[in-house]
Amino acid sequence: MRSFHFNGSRIVKTGIAIFLTAIICEWMNWPPVFAVITAIVTIEPTVSDSIKKGIIRFPASAIGSAFAVFFITLFGNSPITYTLAAVSTILVCYKLKLHAGLLVATLTAVAMVEVIHSNYLIAFFIRLGTTTTGLLVSTAVNLLVFPPDYRKDIAKNIQLVSERTGTVLDRLFRTILYEGHGERTEEKAVIQQLTEVIRRTETLIQFQRDESTLFSRLRGNNKDFRLAEEQLLFLHNLEYHLTTLLHIPLQHISWTTAERDRIMHAVTELAQNLKNSAGYNHDKQQQHLQTITDLFWIDHENAKKDNKAASTPFSQKFMILYELAAIYHAVNQFYYHSAAKYPDNELDKQ
Repeated sequence: MRSFHFNGSRIVKTGIAIFLTAIICEWMNWPPVFAVITAIVTIEPTVSDSIKKGIIRFPASAIGSAFAVFFITLFGNSPITYTLAAVSTILVCYKLKLHAGLLVATLTAVAMVEVIHSNYLIAFFIRLGTTTTGLLVSTAVNLLVFPPDYRKDIAKNIQLVSERTGTVLDRLFRTILYEGHGERTEEKAVIQQLTEVIRRTETLIQFQRDESTLFSRLRGNNKDFRLAEEQLLFLHNLEYHLTTLLHIPLQHISWTTAERDRIMHAVTELAQNLKNSAGYNHDKQQQHLQTITDLFWIDHENAKKDNKAASTPFSQKFMILYELAAIYHAVNQFYYHSAAKYPDNELDKQ
């Protein structure tokens, strides 16, 4: 079955929760508006959030209802009643750190002023009943209808970032090695996009971690999810090294044409592996890493001999090779340990 997009599934679940909540309230002869408001805001990205915030929203709504009843008793349906009910609810919820329920509680307090005319105590308990109905229905819908599962979205984002990282790595080194003083504007824009995708994926991973913690006995083996966490950490490290490369000045880089070609060949192979992980060859990449490491130490020794009086102990060549070696080491370590720990990568099957 084709999965719904994240936003689309929440819209559908919200509609179902509203419909079921309204039906139950009509059956109980309760005004559905308060229950519906609660149901709308209780459809969270994860079931665990629905439960955790629901536990906060119930007492917060009770506080709002209590203040509404109290001030209606004193002042009736008047502007001062709306004001005092709302302000008092906000202050008490804030003081009790019921932040997740503050909006629902305030809306409940204000809305109750308009609909309560008598039997204040009964109205108060009815509001508690409608709030409970909205919380329970929306949580049940969130759990049973398109239950939150972000593993496919996480895998898709990781693959996207990996492919784009390979592309920007290749472009960046072509600029460094052959164009010299290029602005690297395009590479900066791509890396910024990678950063945004990584941040979004971190959020999805946090959502999935919450779900896995809550339903650890129901969701079974999560080795693919643990692998995704490691992959994202790897991509985060790559993003850091690419960003560092962007800020290295390109003046006074004196590699020979043969050295530039050797470096570019190694980078191209690495970029292809990032775009297509199935073609990764550990032994071959270790050879490329050795080539980069040899150039690194040769440049380091030359720098010590020729630039003893330089203002900085590190040349641009030294820093570029260092970052490239770090990228190579991260990629090789990632693929080596991932293959050893997870020979059957379930993320690739989704």
